[in-house]
Parts: sequence; structure tokens; C-alpha cells
Amino acid sequence: MFRRGVFYTFLGVYLRGYLGLSVTETTLFETLPMILNILFQTLVWGRLTDRLQLRRSLIVAGELLAGLGHLLLWFLHSRSPDLRASGYVIIWGLTLIEVFWSMSNIAWSAYISDLYAPERRGALQGRLASVGGLGRIAGALAGGWLYDRAGTAYAGWGFREGSIFFLVALVMFVSVIPFLFMPEGGLVRGGAKDRSGQGRMGRKEGRELRGKEGRDFVLFLAAILLINSGINSLTAIKAQFLDLRAGFAASAREISLIANVESLALILTGLAVGPLLRRYGLRLLMVAGAVSGVAYLLAYATAPSLLLIYPSSVLKGLSEGLLAPASYAFASLLIPPEKRGWGFAAYNATFMLSWGLSATLVTGPLIDALIAGGTAPFLAYRWGWYSSAALTSLGLALLALVLADTKKADLKKTSAKYE
Repeated sequence: MFRRGVFYTFLGVYLRGYLGLSVTETTLFETLPMILNILFQTLVWGRLTDRLQLRRSLIVAGELLAGLGHLLLWFLHSRSPDLRASGYVIIWGLTLIEVFWSMSNIAWSAYISDLYAPERRGALQGRLASVGGLGRIAGALAGGWLYDRAGTAYAGWGFREGSIFFLVALVMFVSVIPFLFMPEGGLVRGGAKDRSGQGRMGRKEGRELRGKEGRDFVLFLAAILLINSGINSLTAIKAQFLDLRAGFAASAREISLIANVESLALILTGLAVGPLLRRYGLRLLMVAGAVSGVAYLLAYATAPSLLLIYPSSVLKGLSEGLLAPASYAFASLLIPPEKRGWGFAAYNATFMLSWGLSATLVTGPLIDALIAGGTAPFLAYRWGWYSSAALTSLGLALLALVLADTKKADLKKTSAKYE
């Protein structure tokens, strides 16, 4: 999460402000890599980890290869004489890196369910979100400092000269060290149970997942995809919106601070997720997370001054802190242990696609079209926030239907209180 804070807080600004790409083009650095990520999670790594029951090995290999990929990416992008071409080197380079990063993405998702019982997974994800929030705060601060060398260099210096790429690669190399002292994960071979204590699923239960529960799982994924697409689709262009000279005109340090307010809200929410889950259950927390997401989008769209962006960012952190742990735990109840690679590949796709697909197909083209038609850029960006709020609301409506249906069916893998 430190790496994400360093690299992605200002990448959209760099592509748009320094390299000259359009709003829609800047969204491609999320959309294209995420498409390749989910393809390899679903078709390659998910199946491989189900077959071999290897988790830790894929995490370590994925992070090391991605770190090396970032070093090569900086070299190729810095050698391009044309600025726009440099932007596309970054976009296509990140796309290829996701082939290896997807190894890590699918492995850690299954790893948590391997090691922890159903009633502990949501609280654990909340604690991980809190730790990740600390990393994002440190990363955003470092990214804000390196982007223009604390105001002593040109805007984009950290990317062009390579310091951001070098730091990101170093962090990925260091991040694998703890995994060298952890168990491999996967099902206990020859045993009646997996490490989490959740019984191994037989053929009958597998057929049930493909039937009634399978349909619920697909509808659940569709709802989460719509919700996350609305909330996350503006990640690539949020800093651009705050940076607009004819708008909020936020500095690099102000953008970092706004990102850190969001992360602080995520930290506090993550710490509270365990008690909240025990008191209110997965369903209510997922709905609360989605509602907070809609509120965040509308607050950003209507904020009259930069000062009000800060409390709006609190809503974003609250939404992420509630929705991600609760939806992960809910998905883990619908996925048979022996199919965790495939099941979590499908679940992860709802997050991976949300970072760019709707931005590339809807939000980015909408903003570009409005600007081309004569709308003031600041107002055009606001309409992008409204469109995302509508998308999230649609997902919330579908989620409510799915939760009502599964409540009647009563999921078999956990207690009614936990649900």
C-alpha cells in the first residue's frame, strides 16, 4: 500500500499535465493493466494455484518480477524522445507487469481464507486495511515530495528522473521478506479440513454453488462491480480535478494531504470492522459502505471549496474500510475451499476492473466530450462525479436484491449472526 501511495497518487497528473494525454487516455493506465490482470488471474494463476495449492510461492514470485518490471519500465519511458509516446510506454509497460502481479493478487486472496475461519476473515481484512492505510499515508507523502522534489524541481521530476520508480521497486523487493517466514498456504493435503477449519467441500456442495448459490454469487459480483466502478473509477482523474488551475488549484502537498485524510479514515474504520461485524453483520456493513460511497461522490461533485473536500475524503475512507472487508468475507462464504483460486479470481475482477473500465468507457469520454463542446473543465469534471454516483447507486440497488435473496436461503457456511 506504500507502493500504491507513492506511484499512483500522482501518475494521472503526470500523464495529463506533463506528458499531455487526454483525460480518457490517462484512465488507460488502470483499465488495460486490470483487464490483463483478471484474464491471467482467471485463466492461468487461479487454476494453477487450485491445482498445486501454492499461495506463498506465487506471492513472492509476483512481487519480485513486478519490481524488476518497474525498473525496466522507467528505463524505456525515460529514453522515449516524444512525451506522449512516453505516456504510452508507461501504460503498456504497466499492462505487461500485471501479468506477473496477478500471481500475487490471486494468491493472497486465497491465502487469507486458507488460514482463517469464516468468522475471522472480515475482521482480519479490516486490520489489514488499517495497516495498508498507514502505508498509503507514508506513500502519498513520499510521492508528493518526490513528484516535484519538494517544490525545487519541475512537476513530474520524480517520474521522469526515476526516483519514484526506484523507490517502488525497492519496496516490492523488501515486501517479500516476511513471506519467507510464513507457511505456503493451500489445503492440507490428505486431511479432512483445510487450515481455516472450514470443511472441505464435496461434489454435492460444488454442484450447489453452481446452482442456486452460483447464481447468487454471479449477481453479487455484478453488484460489487457496479459499486466499485462508481467509487473507484475517478481515482485516476481525482488528482487532475483537484489540480485544475480554474478550480481548486491544489498543490502537490495539498493533494497528498487529501489522500492521507482518506487513508486515516480507512485506518480507523478498519480497526472498528471486527466489532462492527459482530454487532451488525456482513450485509449491513456492505450496504453502509456502498451508501458512504455514493455520499462521497456527491460531496465531491458539489463541494464549493477545497476545504470541504477533506470531510468528503473521510466518506471515501469509510466506504472502502467497510465495503472491502465485508464483501470479501461474504464472497468467501460462497466459494468452496477447493475452488478458492478460481472463485477469488472472479471476485478480484470486480475490484480490478473498477479502477479503470468505467472511467475509460464512460467517465473519461464524458469529461472529454463536455470540454470539447465548450463546457468549463471544472464543471465537466463535476459531471463525471455525478455519473459515477449514478453507477454506484445502481449497484447498491442490485446488492440489496442479492442480500435479500441470500438471507432467505441462509448461507450454510456460517452462522446467521455472522451473516
